Amino acid sequence: MSNCPCGSGSTFDTCCGPILGGAPAPTAEALMRSRYTAYVKRDIAHLERSLSADQRKDFAADEAKKWAESSEWLGLKIIETQEGGPDDKLGAVHFSAKFKTEGEEREHLEVALFGREEGRWVYTGQLNEPGRTVRRETPKVGRNDPCPCGSGKKYKKCCGVAA
Repeated sequence: MSNCPCGSGSTFDTCCGPILGGAPAPTAEALMRSRYTAYVKRDIAHLERSLSADQRKDFAADEAKKWAESSEWLGLKIIETQEGGPDDKLGAVHFSAKFKTEGEEREHLEVALFGREEGRWVYTGQLNEPGRTVRRETPKVGRNDPCPCGSGKKYKKCCGVAA
């Protein structure tokens, strides 16, 4: 048995293997790890089915396949997680994925956002990069306003923590 590509230290069969096979991920971090492993294993179907319905609208399987196949995946490091546990509805995973492409080592840094659809964790997007222009399409939520996710918490103590 080989170690899982996600770097958890567990075997593939006890870590990401079942999730790639269709089992629900127990946490947002587990889904993040399985998505990295899907790139390593070139499991484009898992990458697509682990996206939210909104994200699937823009998914380009051929581009994901090209990136997966043209890269040598060097490792995943989880930097920080916020929420995303078995009883949570939302989560964020800050990670670093190192890979080599065209002979050059690169690093993909992201704060990935996760939510639940039909009880299963799905990738919902990422926090915007610094300096990137964002056009607001909804009314601004104040720090002390109720969080729009419906948790009942103030925005600053819920989804506003990572913002």
